[in-house]
Amino acid sequence: MTAKERALKSAAAMWANDKASQWLGMRLVDVDEGHAVVELKVEAHHCNGLGVCHGGISFALADSAFAFACNSRNQATLAQHNSITYTAPGKLGETLTATATEISKSGRSGIYDVAVTNPDGQLVATFRGLSRTIRRQHFDE
Repeated sequence: MTAKERALKSAAAMWANDKASQWLGMRLVDVDEGHAVVELKVEAHHCNGLGVCHGGISFALADSAFAFACNSRNQATLAQHNSITYTAPGKLGETLTATATEISKSGRSGIYDVAVTNPDGQLVATFRGLSRTIRRQHFDE
């Protein structure tokens, strides 16, 4: 099995049970070893009292991309610590894209950066996630 095939199979197993990402309206666009892209169209129910995308929604989008990237090797992996910096508002009707990239993987720990961008490519938020692998697989290999 190639790394890409393993990542796709791991993502399919995770997505089947990821009711939160599905309920929020996210769409898994791409996954590969240490990499994932997830999108979300900002709807009215994603907006805060100022009429822009709620920070928690942007965080959830980035967190989901992070999750698919760090689980791409068929090893169940959880968040250990995450942080986010908001740089521009996500707007009603826009599709936000979260692109997660593995920065470092050593033993059971990993570091991932996620860029959340709007349709113009403008950075909406930058997220850093630290992961910890546990002793479980998404599917039997």
